[in-house]
Amino acid sequence: MAFEKITSRKIYEQIADQMKEHIMSGGWKTGEKLPSTKELTEQFQVGRSTMREALSALKAMGLIEIRHGDGCFVREVTADELPLPQFETLLLSREAISELLEARKALEIANAAIAAQKRTDEDLAAFEVLLASMKEHIGDQAEGEAADIRFHQLLSEATHNSIMVRLLDSIASQMEIAIRETRRIQMYSSKQVSLQLWEEHQRIYEAVAAQNPEEAQQSMRAHLEHVEKMLREYLDRK
Repeated sequence: MAFEKITSRKIYEQIADQMKEHIMSGGWKTGEKLPSTKELTEQFQVGRSTMREALSALKAMGLIEIRHGDGCFVREVTADELPLPQFETLLLSREAISELLEARKALEIANAAIAAQKRTDEDLAAFEVLLASMKEHIGDQAEGEAADIRFHQLLSEATHNSIMVRLLDSIASQMEIAIRETRRIQMYSSKQVSLQLWEEHQRIYEAVAAQNPEEAQQSMRAHLEHVEKMLREYLDRK
């Protein structure tokens, strides 16, 4: 398959458009696994973070399913389920971002409390590995962002409630695009901010490990309010 080399701004959008066209034209069939992120970055001649943004956009459109540790697979899309053409424009509005943040806060605070009650030893072990990696890569933009996303996925999985997992997945796929548009990645370029975010995740983990729902909720609320404050400060400067 031959892709066009990308040279202009909003690179991930152009990549997503090309991949969407390939999927809709039958180039990749329903259920088919996409090439690896490494292979795609080489074909498009872009970085891994840019490719992850393009894949997140395709996921938000409902075109692909991202299975962690397994890869990306084409979803079955019916005629009445085609991607909305104005989806990303909607996400760029302040009102839409505000609503996403509000929904995310409500869901993740609930997830924290449920996870504190239902987490298993296996869940804690996964958190510990991830937090160690997060600390090791403090100041690394791409690794920091990916680890942050994974932490919140692990938390939803620790609820052992498939509905909560699906709800977070639905919101997160849209948040990933919206937050990148407000330059969330800048949060991880500062070691000081990156360290503070790690400490906030660590406190959430400790409350979950101690099976303290109230503390888990409080720690999650403080973390999300910190993130929201940074995002709103950026939006106010635009």
